[in-house]
Amino acid sequence: MLEIRSARKVFYKGQADEKVALDGLSLSLATGEFGIVIGSNGAGKSSMLNAISGALILDSGQILINGADVTAMPVHKRAAKLARVFQDPMRGTAASMTVAENMLLADLRSQKRTLRPGLNTTRLASYRERLSILGLGLENRLDTRVDLLSGGQRQSLSLIMAVGGSPDLLLLDEHTAALDPRTAEIVMQATVRAVNALKLTTLMVTHNMQHAVDYGSRVIMLDAGRVLLEVAGQEKARVTVIDLIGHFSVKTDRMLLAS
Repeated sequence: MLEIRSARKVFYKGQADEKVALDGLSLSLATGEFGIVIGSNGAGKSSMLNAISGALILDSGQILINGADVTAMPVHKRAAKLARVFQDPMRGTAASMTVAENMLLADLRSQKRTLRPGLNTTRLASYRERLSILGLGLENRLDTRVDLLSGGQRQSLSLIMAVGGSPDLLLLDEHTAALDPRTAEIVMQATVRAVNALKLTTLMVTHNMQHAVDYGSRVIMLDAGRVLLEVAGQEKARVTVIDLIGHFSVKTDRMLLAS
């Protein structure tokens, strides 16, 4: 599970351009829950993910993953507990290497180093099984160089590589934003299959409000570093994009643009 308690972060404190990124932000996700975070630019979405991953140190507050306080834990130690997929499909993979070689790199990153042969029969069978979750046929393309894959296939491969070490928490950082709408939908469906199959606790940040409505078990709306709205359960099943835009406009007297 994930728990953020009264997280606060201020940039350029005491200066003319002081910016409150997180203003007492508190939220929690139960084990296996899929939370989707939306909000306008500057709402605190990226700061929240960076704080969870350890890339951003809080001024005050706590972050707990599966009950363990990781607030003061450095990035490299926190990485054993979480996985993160970024917006750029090119960031998470090695273009000149094959699908299988990329999978092996991810395995070696998350496991103890040994002198065992790399791409052995057991590993290849495991890669086929893991990639088949996506439903994109990548299990049949283990020998294909990654630079020959589409952006959506490459981003989906990044996802499977990221979760290979069975993380306690998966962070999806606008991972469909760089894709065209059709490809983004394919990647989202592959994401949901992987999250459900592996029972991953997941927090996804997106500007795509339709994805927020269609996927996940909870929608969390941020504004000015605070939680403005949380919708889950039966209420979440009934919510529409128009409802979310209307709520944001009423609470902030501003418009939230849907992508």
